[in-house]
Amino acid sequence: MRFCSHCGHPITVRIPDGDNRTRACCDACGTIHYVNPRPVVGTVPVWGEQVLLCRRAIEPRYGKWTLPAGFMEIGETTGDGAIRETLEEAGARVDLGPLFTMIDVPHVHQVHIFFRADLLDTAFAAGTESLDVRLFGEHEIPWEEIAFRTVAATLRHFFADRRRGAFGTHIEAIVAGAPPPADRAVR
Repeated sequence: MRFCSHCGHPITVRIPDGDNRTRACCDACGTIHYVNPRPVVGTVPVWGEQVLLCRRAIEPRYGKWTLPAGFMEIGETTGDGAIRETLEEAGARVDLGPLFTMIDVPHVHQVHIFFRADLLDTAFAAGTESLDVRLFGEHEIPWEEIAFRTVAATLRHFFADRRRGAFGTHIEAIVAGAPPPADRAVR
């Protein structure tokens, strides 16, 4: 950022009074431009023993498989956003369940939040951001074609919890260049 989006004057990067981080500051109008993480919200839509996945029709990861998810919009709750994204990407109506995974992805300024969800019916269809949507049993998941590490981690937690017979809430971080963390389930 070079110019203030509020008044158009050049910004300076400095630590504002009362803060402890460098920020883009406008010395003309006093606006401090904060850059905060962007929440991604989605679901793990389940029908019996199967999970619904979407094949991406957009970049990044065009053609790869993912859970239905996307950026949260202003004015909606995380749950509302997860339901909206599931409908937009997979044409799927769901009964939203509990929070399942919350995965910090600090190197891309994101937090990925997935809820367990039950499909209300099998009348789903690819939305404009999906090439295909289909149900997969655990043994059918195209692991090498999963679009994002957060989705792979969420799916692994889901199937492990289902085998164990008890679902938890999984909180972790995916750090660029670091190996996957150990499970830190909150029960």
